[in-house]
Amino acid sequence: MKQILFLALAYLQIIMTSCGDSQPEKEITNSSSDTAMTKSTVQAWMVQPFVKQDAVNPVLKPSPVVFRDPILNADVAWEAKDVFNPAAVVRNGKVYLLYRAEDTIGRFAGTSRIGLASSEDGLHFTRENAPVLYPANDAFKKYEWEGGCEDPRIVEDEKGTYYMTYTAYDGKTARLFIATSTDLVKWVKHGSVFKNAEGGKYISYWSKSGSVVARRDGEKLVATKINGKYQMYWGESNIYMATSDNLVDWTPVPETDPSKYQYDSLRKYPAFRIVFGPRKGKFDSELVEPGPPALLTDAGILFFYNSKNSPSFGDRSLANGTYAAGQILLDKNDPFKVIDRSDNYFFKPEKDYEITGQVNNVCFIEGLAPFKDKWFLYYGTADSKIAVAVAEQK
Repeated sequence: MKQILFLALAYLQIIMTSCGDSQPEKEITNSSSDTAMTKSTVQAWMVQPFVKQDAVNPVLKPSPVVFRDPILNADVAWEAKDVFNPAAVVRNGKVYLLYRAEDTIGRFAGTSRIGLASSEDGLHFTRENAPVLYPANDAFKKYEWEGGCEDPRIVEDEKGTYYMTYTAYDGKTARLFIATSTDLVKWVKHGSVFKNAEGGKYISYWSKSGSVVARRDGEKLVATKINGKYQMYWGESNIYMATSDNLVDWTPVPETDPSKYQYDSLRKYPAFRIVFGPRKGKFDSELVEPGPPALLTDAGILFFYNSKNSPSFGDRSLANGTYAAGQILLDKNDPFKVIDRSDNYFFKPEKDYEITGQVNNVCFIEGLAPFKDKWFLYYGTADSKIAVAVAEQK
């Protein structure tokens, strides 16, 4: 999470934002963290409780392994500093994590690259020695160097092609990019998700965190059209929407009401239509940001989201700046329409490795996998390590 300045339309404010190898097998535990949701606040549409797997967490930690960086033309310990913010997908009976890793030599607290790890039980992971997506001497170097490739999220299509949204960061601007693969190892970069929208006018806009709406098909999350279009939630102050015909080229939905049309005081950005935003006095008071792919269910679109607690008008029971997670239900026929929203967080930092790290007090969820009749939720802890929590499937 890079620190940024962004004008939230819901509140006029300035906001600041920013792997362990194979082990002996252990059972999934059913007791661990407390949850903020009481019986009075849990709704039937929610997935909970998620139980943190204390016996194995954190499941991935930093590693000294090196690879030959094509830009520096030198061996780099590419995940020596931190590993965090993973996407998750089930393929051929295994869980695969695509995760963000940082070295210690980049200008911006370490250059980020995306690594790959696999597991037969969802708890113990073996990682690849080299990253699978990273800045290189290609057409996208100017967008990815030397900040890097950050925070992946992943879905697949009906034919089994994987689509990974990620943040390209050049040290000044975060841009929502996309890449495709058929095997999770070899990736084709397609650049900005907005490159073909309105003549490319949105390429240089600050954008990140793309959560594509998908349905569960066995142990797969398959991108699914609504009203003839694929839908993607994105943003990190408010939640916005974009639509696509092909999962590669996306068009952000603008705000068309002149009374709501505003501009960023620094960049003169046009306003996008807001799906939902922060709430004063709650855990999600400073910003909201997409989590894993949104799930199309019978009840509606179940969307897990990350949030930051404001030190000025947030939840006084949480530490200032805490990243906790909430759930929201949206209409499956109108992805902008909020049906219900959790009053409180369902997931918060409470373990030592979640409280202390590169950024303190952070649980940042990005990976969700239906696996072995359970939901496996993978998340970054204090921007430093990766952990897992498990819930029963309904």
